[in-house]
Amino acid sequence: MQSEKEDEEDASPEEYLALCSFTGSDSDQLTFSSGDRLLVHVKTSSDWWWAELQGDKGYAPACYLRQGATEEVEDASLEDPWQDEEYFGSYGTLRLHLEMLSDKSRTKAYQQVVLSNSASLRSKVVMDLGCGTGIISLFCAQLAQPSVVYAVEASSMAEYTRQLVKQNGCEEVVTVLQGRAEEIELPEQVDILVSEWMGNCLLFEFMVESVLLARDRWLREGGVMWPSSAALTLVPCQANSYFAENMAFWERPYGLDFTPLQPLAQQEFFTKPKFSHLIEPDDCLSTPCDVIFLDMYTLKVKDLEEIEGQFQFCVKKSGFFHGFTAWFTVYFESLEAEGAAVELNTGPDSEPTHWKQTLFMLDRPVSVNAGDSISGSVLLRRNPIWRRHMTVTLHWKINGNTQETDNCQANILFSLYTPFISWLIDFFYYFMWRNALHFNHAMSERRVSPCGGDNLSPSLPAVDFHRKHLLSLGSVKYNL
Repeated sequence: MQSEKEDEEDASPEEYLALCSFTGSDSDQLTFSSGDRLLVHVKTSSDWWWAELQGDKGYAPACYLRQGATEEVEDASLEDPWQDEEYFGSYGTLRLHLEMLSDKSRTKAYQQVVLSNSASLRSKVVMDLGCGTGIISLFCAQLAQPSVVYAVEASSMAEYTRQLVKQNGCEEVVTVLQGRAEEIELPEQVDILVSEWMGNCLLFEFMVESVLLARDRWLREGGVMWPSSAALTLVPCQANSYFAENMAFWERPYGLDFTPLQPLAQQEFFTKPKFSHLIEPDDCLSTPCDVIFLDMYTLKVKDLEEIEGQFQFCVKKSGFFHGFTAWFTVYFESLEAEGAAVELNTGPDSEPTHWKQTLFMLDRPVSVNAGDSISGSVLLRRNPIWRRHMTVTLHWKINGNTQETDNCQANILFSLYTPFISWLIDFFYYFMWRNALHFNHAMSERRVSPCGGDNLSPSLPAVDFHRKHLLSLGSVKYNL
């Protein structure tokens, strides 16, 4: 590997400064610290560069590096790791609020929570954190009789929320406060803390941290959290139509052979989670299971750094295993003596929500049979620098129940990240790597690329392939 790259090296390497530290996963990758100066010999791809540090050579993630003066890099290191200006700026426009308010399943769930607990909310103090247009606060004011609702909103939408509160005759009950949860001041403790903090794969954007900080600071002892708990659900699935649209399409379009484009299609479409996916219940290869459960009363901010869950699925029908689909459910405990909890489920057996589901595709489908076992773990790891981002790592293996199923296992890592650029917030950039695939004792490796996207987030994984071993999947063969 190194000798090949040395043959390609430029005569005059360029010097780059490391924006942050990186630990290589093997001998082909450089390990360096923030502030180190690297010599870049070959810009192998947009994601990986062949570089040198103190005589050692290896791959370095391109977006960890920047050309320019030390002062510029120091300024870059001072960027807000929460990206609050852009994040809250996106919520200062109507586009996202239209999407959320149009989500009837979401909005009516909160309405039902307030309505079914209206008697218990009487004379209570409520905080609606991240209130947006104030819809939950208005529900509380109109459907119950709380003494006060503190509607907290950090974005510029707070100005319009005040108008909406007045327009709907609720200004005597609802007080709108503009500011971050970590900075606002209340005149009293609250009895109920309600918030719609959930993101894709439950935690994405990590608004939940603000909720936990507000809980610890403002929720009185014995107070109520809504949602009270949350679960992330996972299921192995087939995605025949999505696979056909993006991969099989290139076999014979218009009677022509376009198969040379299939590797490019695989990299472009299947190395990123499919956001806003709607899975059909029949596409679930097994009974879904909750892999992560959060108790909103005991969850701590430090717990968010790394959350792991285990799974074991029994395949209920034969088919192609294309990947995993994830969604979440949140639960609102009842304040009434014999009241039932309200739940908001974003899965395929419920009415679609604006979150929909998230599909994590494999490189190639794996044939499975009824009775096979798919077991492993899922790890949600928060980005240590850019605090609204995270990676999702899936470790899985298949134990075949019949001779027709090949035993196999793999590790898959996805990075969930968004640049939060104005109204383009919904165009997320995701990156994935796969490592250590085993099929019929043939191992294949992929290097993890630790960065991607634009300069706003220089610590995110992208995709790069270093194909080492021949791997056979059905009738398709390719080098990894």
